[in-house]
Amino acid sequence: MTTATLRTLAEADLIERTRYDRREGGESVGRRFFDEAMATLHAMERQPNGGSPRVGELCDIPGLRVRRIASFSCGWFYLTGGESIDVVRLLAYAQDLRAILTELDPG
Repeated sequence: MTTATLRTLAEADLIERTRYDRREGGESVGRRFFDEAMATLHAMERQPNGGSPRVGELCDIPGLRVRRIASFSCGWFYLTGGESIDVVRLLAYAQDLRAILTELDPG
């Protein structure tokens, strides 16, 4: 099975988004978001190429994929290679994805 590794910014995104959902929707929404985010990571490990390459193509970032987090308008943005998944960010779809991702450090 492939292993997902979160970059520092992806981990910070997860913490901030969980806090935001808890603050805006209550403890149960924050917990549900976190659980869904982790379930999505595990699904990525089982099927690394299951995410959409569309945003990567639009931003001209080869290999970048996104996997939506169920019931939430955000997703994990990641690169695959060999036996690992490089999880670069957790972003809401309403954010300026092109601006954020074009500043992405490739490695």
